[in-house]
Amino acid sequence: MSQNISSICLLRGKIYDAMDNRPLATSSYKEALKLDVYCFEAFELLTSHHMLTAQEEKDFLDSLLLSKQCSSEEEELLHFLFENKLKKYNKPSDLVVPKMVNGLQDNLDVVVSVAERHYYNCDFKMCYKLTSMVMVKDPFHANCLPVHIGTLVELGKANELFYLSHKLVDLYPNNPVSWFAVGCYYLMVGHKNEHARRYLSKATTLERTYGPAWIAYGHSFAVESEHDQAMAAYFTAAQLMKGCHLPMLYIGLEYGLTNNSKLAERFFSQALSIAPEDPFVIHEVAVVAFQNGDWKTAERFFLDAMEKIKAIGNEVTVDKWEPLLNNLGHVCRKLKKYDQALEYHRQALVLIPQHASTYASIGYVHSLMGDFESAIDYFHTALGLKRDDTFSVTMLGHCIEMYIGDTDAYIGEILSSKISQNTLREPYNSDPDSKIMIILPSKVRSQCCFCCFIEGNQY
Repeated sequence: MSQNISSICLLRGKIYDAMDNRPLATSSYKEALKLDVYCFEAFELLTSHHMLTAQEEKDFLDSLLLSKQCSSEEEELLHFLFENKLKKYNKPSDLVVPKMVNGLQDNLDVVVSVAERHYYNCDFKMCYKLTSMVMVKDPFHANCLPVHIGTLVELGKANELFYLSHKLVDLYPNNPVSWFAVGCYYLMVGHKNEHARRYLSKATTLERTYGPAWIAYGHSFAVESEHDQAMAAYFTAAQLMKGCHLPMLYIGLEYGLTNNSKLAERFFSQALSIAPEDPFVIHEVAVVAFQNGDWKTAERFFLDAMEKIKAIGNEVTVDKWEPLLNNLGHVCRKLKKYDQALEYHRQALVLIPQHASTYASIGYVHSLMGDFESAIDYFHTALGLKRDDTFSVTMLGHCIEMYIGDTDAYIGEILSSKISQNTLREPYNSDPDSKIMIILPSKVRSQCCFCCFIEGNQY
């Protein structure tokens, strides 16, 4: 009897979902699961449509009375299968397979779950290795496709994505993921944003609730600095994905780029309330604090983001986090912690060696410390990588002037013996910042995982 009532609740939830009444749809799906814990479709709809936050998903799973409706062995298996569907971008953790189901390590769904954890740890190479293995065994695995597409974009494998998207369109022209793949390809190759929007729009037409396509649609405007259109797409995604923090994060980014720090901070706070452990969100909160001139708060949030990353991967070795290291260098410079600032900038150089702004930042810190010779070398290197860097050109000129002023002129051995050993000019003020006439703009670059928009489909 309870199974019949559960089926009715599931159907009622689908009707509410089709009517865009998400609150009632959510309660119907929850009721269906409470009546019948084997109603896996209801749980999948709750997670795939992001109706609940990560914490709400966990709390709801713990509230299900599995022990009353199934045996102990089934309870362990069912809990494991449900847990694999929970959000993984919040705080990735190791996958623990119960002993009774040891044979499931090679199951494709389990392998995809492991691949997702690697993806949200920014370990794209390992993720690509796992998803490629799944695609060989099952070329059209529904849960694997969005992760695989996102990994291809991150690794810049345009040819492979082109081939995959063509196969998907030929075989599944009515599936939104097919046109999502095509849109991602055009978004990745650059200068094809109009084509990307056309195909992403088709994906949203086929399935209006397909969140990843809406976020990617917003990205196509964001890369062209069309902030209003980008935010419109992100707001639509936010309405469809109540439990996902990404739309809020991207809306905050757009407000930050338009110098509206108050609204940016508000949306970042909302994203942080949904995903309090996500280092990307914490980083953006720190950026807003930096822009507001609150150096201590910015440093605290940047260091917090760094700790989250180290807890995930032990070491910061992914170029995604190069802006975080540079931003830590900027805030340490503002706090006059020059040695720490240099250390963070040098760590950023390890991740992305040929970055002109990093060399310019190191040169600027050296100039503040009075080491004009080293500053000149770094500004020369920055200009070698980027000739039109106005800041490096200006600072190089001032550093050369100051370096010449600090160095005694060569006047010959005979005359030098007749001239007193007094200094040729008045000493500079002991304050290092007073030696620099041009101040580096407080420009902290926001960094967010480009392909996080895949996080709306497969859970």
